Amino acid sequence: MGSDQIGSLIYLILLGLLVGSYVLVANRRNLGQMTRHAVLWGLIFLGIAVGAGLWQDIRQGSTLQQSVQAEGETITLNRLRDGHFHMALKINGAPVNFLVDTGATEMVLSLEDAAKVGIDTGKLAFLGRARTANGQIETARVWLDRVELAGQVETKVPAQVSRGDMPGSLLGMSYLSRFEQITINGDRMVLTR
Repeated sequence: MGSDQIGSLIYLILLGLLVGSYVLVANRRNLGQMTRHAVLWGLIFLGIAVGAGLWQDIRQGSTLQQSVQAEGETITLNRLRDGHFHMALKINGAPVNFLVDTGATEMVLSLEDAAKVGIDTGKLAFLGRARTANGQIETARVWLDRVELAGQVETKVPAQVSRGDMPGSLLGMSYLSRFEQITINGDRMVLTR
């Protein structure tokens, strides 16, 4: 702590003692009620401070949950607190979480997810290039043997594996265009076959 910060701390402590002394003298007849109010406000302040400190953890926890409802030919997604739609697909039997990205052309797997579904990433030829918000990345074309969503299975699905730094995989229009209709209404996305 620097000398300026120590000086500011001493000033705030003295100011707090001065204001606190005045409040005690002015309300000496109601000390019990004043103490209860002080404790109540202290607990409220503590609750807000703890909530603010845990907010990031709470947000991350809610992001991990998804809400997908499949009824016949319709799949409904609810927007998560991170502002995006997420969907889990089974690729070659392994569950993969995707960020639904209508601005992405392809289904793009991160290196980690590609390895998870059985793709030997060491043997991929990263000959493609894609422009992203973070700059240009190298990609490799792959064919996914089996992709399952809500009980519907498709085979030989084209995708890309990204060599770039990605927080997860993207579900782009090459897969989404398999649906006849995509509707976004508020916090809900409805995919209809």
